[in-house]
Amino acid sequence: MALMGNLRGVGLAAAVSVVVAVCALGAVCAGSKPQSAAVVTPTPVADSEKFRVIAIAEHGGIHKPFVDAAKTWLDKLAKEKNFSIDYIEDTSKIDDDFLAKYKLFIQLNYPPYGWTDTAAASFVKYIEQGKGGWIGFHHATLLGEFDGFQIWPWFRDFMGGIRFKDYIATFVTGTVTVEAPDHPVMRGVPSQFVVRDEEWYTYDKSPRPNVHVLASVNEKTYTPSTDKKMGDHPVIWSNEHLKARNVYIFMGHRPEHFENSAFTKIFTNAIFWAAGEDPR
Repeated sequence: MALMGNLRGVGLAAAVSVVVAVCALGAVCAGSKPQSAAVVTPTPVADSEKFRVIAIAEHGGIHKPFVDAAKTWLDKLAKEKNFSIDYIEDTSKIDDDFLAKYKLFIQLNYPPYGWTDTAAASFVKYIEQGKGGWIGFHHATLLGEFDGFQIWPWFRDFMGGIRFKDYIATFVTGTVTVEAPDHPVMRGVPSQFVVRDEEWYTYDKSPRPNVHVLASVNEKTYTPSTDKKMGDHPVIWSNEHLKARNVYIFMGHRPEHFENSAFTKIFTNAIFWAAGEDPR
């Protein structure tokens, strides 16, 4: 800290060169060997940057196109709105110290199972103690027995006590109705908007009794029609029983969602609201 303080006023490149040189000299003098990094090194946040975000994203499979489009969009938004974002592809690096570096955790189509015990415990603490905000997409409600893993009871309750039941594999287009227009996540979003070709999930019950529903899909608008319906069908909601600002956004299968201005408006609003930051 003292070294960095003495470097104030010099160019960034020069400061970095000096620090690297000093660190290298210390390693040589100590006779130590270079070691490969075992954890993600967070992007440094400059004085002018607002906050730091971590996004856990599936690295392959059918959701890769959506994840790739999301990263492109997020990187552009981060540059425009002056925040930084890092990405991880599994939970092996997550612990209390790791999460403490971030004001927002985005679960970008990453399922609620297969987490390390340490990661799960740290995430629960992060949410329950309000140490940061959370946005989850699509696969975050894949709650049940999958890939040899049992359901995560805490995460089930976090999502309103639901269990995944089925999905529309053939994809349908549906109209989403905003139910909470005054909520910060929904401000500036049309009262109704169309989401095209999505594989809408159904659950064993509606999460409505346990969460604040921000928007729902009108199943009567499904095109083409399908018998896979659940009646009351929330698709965007927040669990207000926990300290962390949080929002689940069901839509998240196709990269074309980033061409939908309502979807990107919701995503943008969610980032700044969940992080507790001013979007201006």
